Amino acid sequence: MRENIHTINGIQICSESFGNPAHPAVLLLMGATCSMVYWDEEFCQRLADTGRFVIRYDNRDTGRSTTYAPGTATYTVADMADDAVGVLDAYGIEQAHLVGMSLGGMIAQIIAVKHPQRVRSITFVASSFYGSDLTLPQEDVPPMDERILAYHAKGAALDWSDEEAVADYLVSGSRLLCGSKHTLDEERAYKQVRAEIKRANNLLSMFNHALLQEDHSYVVKVEEIRMPALVIHGTEDTILPYPHGVALARELKDATLLTLEGTGHEVHPDDWDAIIAAIAKHTSR
Repeated sequence: MRENIHTINGIQICSESFGNPAHPAVLLLMGATCSMVYWDEEFCQRLADTGRFVIRYDNRDTGRSTTYAPGTATYTVADMADDAVGVLDAYGIEQAHLVGMSLGGMIAQIIAVKHPQRVRSITFVASSFYGSDLTLPQEDVPPMDERILAYHAKGAALDWSDEEAVADYLVSGSRLLCGSKHTLDEERAYKQVRAEIKRANNLLSMFNHALLQEDHSYVVKVEEIRMPALVIHGTEDTILPYPHGVALARELKDATLLTLEGTGHEVHPDDWDAIIAAIAKHTSR
């Protein structure tokens, strides 16, 4: 395994692969503000060991991919979808199974609408609708837990040049995402955030994802997504509460819902066996 830098859509995207390129491809799409390191290396390898060629990559404004000055948003989520397709092109892959976490699942929806021929299936992990024209009741799409917004408001006073203080801040934020069934593995969490800090071209640029605007030229009509879908969602998700997953699975034409009791907005090691088995089964169709 080694990281690769690709020139895609006039920018640089960093990626890494696991497994045999001859096997069916699984492209992992991470959520907002997070680089590919949050697709844990061990998780990626275990998924590859099921007979899949697994690719993870840094979205724009994270990791070693192109970053923009903090506080600017010069691209759309649809541009990020094109970046993902560009990653497939870089590996010579015509079709892939998409696994999207949070915002990554929304990026996958745009790919399914804009580039349907490139998608074999979609797995949504702790995700929701993107730009949907559906009119859903509030109970189907409840808001983020207010504790998340209150916690991250404290980031404005943080000394971002102090790497240990930043690591403590990011790990403490992860505790708010961890469901009651699990205990945050602090050793693993600190390893990830320290890798995030060391790898980042500009760590603060990750917050540009909060400025992303919907691209109204790609309003996603989920009933038109024909690829098989697997929706994986925890019952204690504090970012996109569980009803988001239930509604997404209901509205998709061909979807299965895997409920993770007591799990938050996370891909927790305690759930890996269930998640990997479900993805392996889903991507064998």
